[in-house]
Amino acid sequence: MKTKTHILFSLLSVSFLLDVFNGFNGVSAASDIILLNCGSAEVGFDMNNRKWSGDSSSKFLVSAPDSVEATAEFQDPSLPSSVPYMSATVFPQEATYEFPVSGGDNYWVRLHFYPSSYDGRNASDSYFSVVSDGVTLLRNFSAAITAQALTLSYIMREFFVTPTGSSIHLTFTPSDQHNGSFAFINGIEIIRIPNVFKSPATLVGFADQPLEIGGSTVQTMYRLNVGGQYIPPSNDSGLAREWYDDSPYIFGAGIGVTFSADGDVKIEYSDTVPKYIAPLDVYTTARSMGPDSNVNLGYNLTWVFQVDVNFTYVVRFHFCELIMTKINQRVFDIYLNNQTAQETADVLAWTDSMGQPVYKDYAVYVNDQPGNDQLWVALHPSTAASPEYYDSILNGLEIFKISDTTGNLAGPNPEPSAMLVAAESAADTASDSNSRAHVIGGAAGGAAAFSLVAFCIVAYQRQKRGTDNKSGNRPGWLPIYGGPNSRSSASRSTISSRSCASSHLSSLALSFCRHFSFHEIKQGTKNFNESLVIGVGGFGKVYKGVIDGGTKVAIKRANPSSEQGINEFQTEIEMLSKLRHRHLVSLIGYCDERDEMILVYDYMAHGTLREHLYKSNNPPIPWNQRLEICIGAARGLHYLHTGSKPALNPSLPKEQVSLAEWALHCHRKGTLEDIIDPFLKGKIVPECFKKFADTAVKCLSDHGIDRPSMGDVSWNLEFALQLQEGESSKIIETQKNGPPSLATSNDTKLSGHKTKLSLGGETETSDDSDHGVFSQLPKGR
Repeated sequence: MKTKTHILFSLLSVSFLLDVFNGFNGVSAASDIILLNCGSAEVGFDMNNRKWSGDSSSKFLVSAPDSVEATAEFQDPSLPSSVPYMSATVFPQEATYEFPVSGGDNYWVRLHFYPSSYDGRNASDSYFSVVSDGVTLLRNFSAAITAQALTLSYIMREFFVTPTGSSIHLTFTPSDQHNGSFAFINGIEIIRIPNVFKSPATLVGFADQPLEIGGSTVQTMYRLNVGGQYIPPSNDSGLAREWYDDSPYIFGAGIGVTFSADGDVKIEYSDTVPKYIAPLDVYTTARSMGPDSNVNLGYNLTWVFQVDVNFTYVVRFHFCELIMTKINQRVFDIYLNNQTAQETADVLAWTDSMGQPVYKDYAVYVNDQPGNDQLWVALHPSTAASPEYYDSILNGLEIFKISDTTGNLAGPNPEPSAMLVAAESAADTASDSNSRAHVIGGAAGGAAAFSLVAFCIVAYQRQKRGTDNKSGNRPGWLPIYGGPNSRSSASRSTISSRSCASSHLSSLALSFCRHFSFHEIKQGTKNFNESLVIGVGGFGKVYKGVIDGGTKVAIKRANPSSEQGINEFQTEIEMLSKLRHRHLVSLIGYCDERDEMILVYDYMAHGTLREHLYKSNNPPIPWNQRLEICIGAARGLHYLHTGSKPALNPSLPKEQVSLAEWALHCHRKGTLEDIIDPFLKGKIVPECFKKFADTAVKCLSDHGIDRPSMGDVSWNLEFALQLQEGESSKIIETQKNGPPSLATSNDTKLSGHKTKLSLGGETETSDDSDHGVFSQLPKGR
């Protein structure tokens, strides 16, 4: 049954699109938007409350011999919603969709893929092409390989098309180069839009030869809110686009500063830049080089993007001056792949006033010369114009790929890095402690409670897929497209203004923490080789590195747009250098040379716990071992709470965790056992499960005073483990006498666990008894 909320959002969405299309060929709103939830017979709503229709017996699927409607066998927790990703239409043979449209109008065509197993078919066997009215959108496409290489759980491809007839056709053809190959699709969007490519682009190097784009088929490659946060489709200006944080793409340490418009700056759209070009959030935030002209003259503000060779790309720059008020105050040059795209760019010279948006399109061809699989975008202050301030500014950036003369837009599947492949191979051959569990887990406290519940009860099935997901709204590190990052509206000082951290560190921190030279860091990361990147986010990048001739480490190169300045950097070193516990990652050292902020940590060779729980072919982890993992995580947090940075401020709002809420709901209904991982059913001693569940529920109490201490949590988990292992007589005695003190003798099984897990104290000694599974814990702060 549709809720009033869903109906309201649907009406608002239609109303908003009608506003966008005001005066643009009146066509009924119903034919302007088609959202198809493939493989489903039901109407569903996505995370933005957009209504998707099922395509079971769809009138749009005009030719589909032997097609199968299937449900994904596993729901990755990083999926934004089950719609449209948890169902798919599978095509063992060529199949065609036909969507009625208005000829000559413009449309977004968005294709959604979630590489899971469908109807017994593995996504790794799926290779196919997609052709739209003679233009090849995808060729020999593997959603599984693409997701693995980009470390994403799902793939969305967006195309701009201008059909000449009354229909848009999408033909899916399984590859004949792979035995047993098939095609599949989870979701299709057909959205009628204004012509966003009305004006020709300036061809770099050939300014007298403008490039007309409107009649071409175009693929969106990148869409960034420069200097701002992630913008979801619901906050776009009517075209349901996603805008991503730009910081993961910035080259080097020269990242400039970000800022936003003051409250008295009003953004005024115009006939040449209507509101649908980009939302307010793009034009009210920006990135500049910083306040120091001397520093700015010494570097370029640069972004780097991976692209396919032998294509022409249109790079759209969005500008809106938010500070300057006069022409020639901020003037800069624009470069694409080391070619001058625009000299003496002055935003106020292009517009009438501050707060007025403008965009500029420049086209550049990327050939297949070695090393040309990247597109470099750079800004540098113009010295020729002698402006008042040597600085540059950018508010938004979009990169589009133009179909070639043969009607092709398809590029090759991306290649997963050698390091990623090696890491996954190692994970696949690791010991039984590498989980193939259907669950997720973590540790204690308010967070502990979530992990205790989730570790046992999230009965998700999994697929064999090589992603270690990363995203802003998604677990783990950010992917190529990052998610939202909170950032200050005030301008921050440039990276060059930092002073050395080591001169302000305590002697204790210096004694625990090694200082690395920048040369050592560069050598250990092969000059920050991109193939060694294992994490990307607003803070910068994390590299897998090698020091001292063979010791593997994780090297975090900080990015000031994460809002970490020199003081925070020093604090992090001071704090982490004092933490020494088996279940916490250790800080090895730091580098502060050349205005860098770099931290060197232990390298977790087995990856995160989540990776093992969601993407391993090894047998599931037994219940006993899962309890020991929780105990270890709880002990790590207990050390943080009592032995080292007090618990968090209880006045802060509690983290909203849907899985925990789900578990609480089931606990209240008395149906908690119904959502246990199927592998564990019948294998958990009821008393053990009750103790485990009661502990988790107490940890989720709304008031801090009602929650157990970390010491109590870890003891209760140990007690649950005893219950599971059947020490009945000792269990009864323990129940009578309560939790033993830390001085309890070693003649009980509980004391044995304390010895094995370093539970008798917080000072680490021998590592000989460490379980392999503990090396897989996130071990973060």
